[in-house]
Amino acid sequence: MSVWPNSLTIRFTEEQDAPYLKTWLSDAEVLKGFPLQDEKEIDDAIRIWMSYVSKKSSLTALWDGVPCGCALLNLQSFQKLAHTCILTIIVDKEKRGCGIGTILLSELTTLAKDVFHIEVLHLEVYKDNPAIRLYQREGFKVFGEQQRFTKEGDGYRSKIFMQKILKTTPFH
Repeated sequence: MSVWPNSLTIRFTEEQDAPYLKTWLSDAEVLKGFPLQDEKEIDDAIRIWMSYVSKKSSLTALWDGVPCGCALLNLQSFQKLAHTCILTIIVDKEKRGCGIGTILLSELTTLAKDVFHIEVLHLEVYKDNPAIRLYQREGFKVFGEQQRFTKEGDGYRSKIFMQKILKTTPFH
């Protein structure tokens, strides 16, 4: 798709990217940003992610030819919901702060708008996730919060909902 400075390339996700997703999601620090608990749940999440490969709704960032991040449009199968889409993004913790998340989000937004005609992008993120600043810089706005979303150990974590309007249409 696009070539960026510092040997960063963005392309559609391919089946061979699955082991990288597994590595990233298996990292305890990275896993704090996802509601997955064990290897079975991680494998299920990767299987679902890879099911979108044929739809070309997932992008992979490569640094010097090696995958370092992925972003996914979870396309809706129901016509009444086809205008909206939730996205998922993950960047290798060793490459965070290099602009990869910003580039992936920008490319994914372009794909959503120009190819899939998405009008509203959504994302869900834990309230304490530092990536919230990235999402806000890219035009996402908080529109809700689900308190006590996950129970981890003796405590709960809240999830916030964010959206970015890509195309405004009149409400009925």
